[in-house]
Amino acid sequence: YRFLVGEPLGSHGNLKPFDCLVDGRMQVKLLGFGLWELQHGWTYRTYNEETTDPSVSSYWTAPELLWLPWSGTPKGDVYSFAILMRELIHHQDPGPFDDQNLTPAEIIHRIKDPTASEPHRPSLSEEEGNEITVVMVKACWDESPEKRPTFCSIKVLQEACPEGELCECTRDSVVSKMEVYANHLEEVVGERTDQLLAEKRKMDQLYKKGLPIFSFTGEQLIAGRSVEPEHFESVTIFFSDIVGFTKLCSLSSPLQVVKLLNELYSLFDHIIKTCDVYKVETIGDAYMVASKQTSHVDEIATMSLHFLGATIHFQIGHMPKEKLKLRTGLHTGPVVAGVVGVTMPRCCPFGDTMNVASRMESSSLPVRIQVSQSTAGILLAFGVGGGYNLQKRGTIPVKGKGEQITFWLKGREDFNIPLPEFAEKEAEVPGIF
Repeated sequence: YRFLVGEPLGSHGNLKPFDCLVDGRMQVKLLGFGLWELQHGWTYRTYNEETTDPSVSSYWTAPELLWLPWSGTPKGDVYSFAILMRELIHHQDPGPFDDQNLTPAEIIHRIKDPTASEPHRPSLSEEEGNEITVVMVKACWDESPEKRPTFCSIKVLQEACPEGELCECTRDSVVSKMEVYANHLEEVVGERTDQLLAEKRKMDQLYKKGLPIFSFTGEQLIAGRSVEPEHFESVTIFFSDIVGFTKLCSLSSPLQVVKLLNELYSLFDHIIKTCDVYKVETIGDAYMVASKQTSHVDEIATMSLHFLGATIHFQIGHMPKEKLKLRTGLHTGPVVAGVVGVTMPRCCPFGDTMNVASRMESSSLPVRIQVSQSTAGILLAFGVGGGYNLQKRGTIPVKGKGEQITFWLKGREDFNIPLPEFAEKEAEVPGIF
């Protein structure tokens, strides 16, 4: 009331449900003061049947204002207030005339008709509201502006009535709608919260899957803290690639190559789920795995045997007669691990151990697992019952490291998956790698 009767505004002039907002304290806030006039001028919105299309927005406009410039009057606001009250009484979300089978043009014409025996107004049931409210609404939308009460008198009438007697149905309507809105809001908030928590769990799992061998780094990244590089005394590194992959690509389409790698690496990913290892990355046909756990050499060696056994039975879809030949190398030594990148952070090991492991793979042979002397020494310590079958390959020149003694990993005592047969000639020493 204070804004509708106060100065310098004098009146709203365009009061509709769309201009009434309810805040968290159940107080009505009004919009739309003077915005149209600022853009189009004071006389722009004169209603004219011949030049203006009738709009439902005119349902809340007093009859006398439909003939005048759109400046509004206090008594016109009272009429609009009555239409709003009628909607609250009837718990009606659509327009006030929606229960009448008339077009907007017909409704506006009847509202403006001065010769009508009875003013055309929305239906108002006395059963929906109490007597005082119904009488007040009818008085507010009287055809004669002079007979309509002022907002001050409406406020005095409300304050003078006993508590709960005036506008009880209106309060019930508002409370009922607010309960519906609140319940709906709780459902929406609950759904959004569940979605947020689900996404957070996925993100946490991605971090922990991407950084499993360094237990603290995932939590630090999730907390938004920087991760300092860490030194590890003993880590086992696995490298593998596909022999003849370049030729295979030249005989295949890009889609066939992608499908092949996806099927092969999905098979490998399924295997590493059963081992306590960390998949560092895949680049083309190269597959890299690491482990720093107490039994890291045992984990990587067992995984390597599973990889080798799986590739024997792996079939290339578009080349069923061809067989994949996996070449593998293992090495154990110290590394420094750090998180690289911001958008997609990856935990990567660095150091000379990585270079030696890569040389173990590049100097290996198809369908064979070559291990360094440091790795072989740990594997031989497992002994009977869990011991590994190793064959000394001999001394080979390794680029950047000089002469290195290497071994073939041929199997394990309790490993029952078929593996390729070994021939003595495969122990031949290649050139420098």
